[in-house]
Amino acid sequence: MTALITLTNISKTFLTEEIETRALNDINLVINKGEYIALSGQSGCGKSTLLSLLGLLDAPSNGYYHLADSDVSSLTRDQRANIRCEKIGFVFQSFNLISDLTVFENVMLPLTYQSKKSKTQIESKVNEVLAKVEMSHRKNHFPSQLSGGQQQRVAVARALVNDPSIILADEPTGNLDSQNAEAVLQLFDKLHQGGATICMVTHDPASAKRASRCLEMFDGQLIKDQINTNLTDSKKPAELAVG
Repeated sequence: MTALITLTNISKTFLTEEIETRALNDINLVINKGEYIALSGQSGCGKSTLLSLLGLLDAPSNGYYHLADSDVSSLTRDQRANIRCEKIGFVFQSFNLISDLTVFENVMLPLTYQSKKSKTQIESKVNEVLAKVEMSHRKNHFPSQLSGGQQQRVAVARALVNDPSIILADEPTGNLDSQNAEAVLQLFDKLHQGGATICMVTHDPASAKRASRCLEMFDGQLIKDQINTNLTDSKKPAELAVG
């Protein structure tokens, strides 16, 4: 396997009203290309903080973060934003779609910050990812005209449109009923089988079991890191499949 992300002795401390809170404590983690990782643990254990650091939404207080062999742990906010735009796709629990933009416009938004692509290339890419999540027929609709499951599919398409190195999902099924949650998880399964690297925060044990690797946190530390041996062969990445 090829390492995509390497965290070395990562810690994160927050200072509020002269109170010091250590949210992450000496995290060491390697995420390989093509892995589907589920990150679980009790509320307040540091999952969201770790996901924010992985997504370059925040910087560590101590330690080193290498993304694709580049040290990104001490970049400026603008530098982090540039890399985030090019290499990281986000899927949030609350969808975070812009209500007065159509589905097509919402998915296109990340590409508007990149000057490399022409209008034709952008439109082609948006149509490609909408087809991948089976939402092409809704591209001219607004978020309010979609079900929760459809909105999350659009959010996944938006995360995919810049061809990210990794998809970070924070409780992506948390606001969905069981039927729509299953549809979104099946989409993640399909993306993983296609080679996508995914890290998903989840409270749901059944969702975590779909990942190829399960991490568990407690009080800002990783306390479990294991390969999921219960996957069916069709869901295993090639490196993990039993031959």
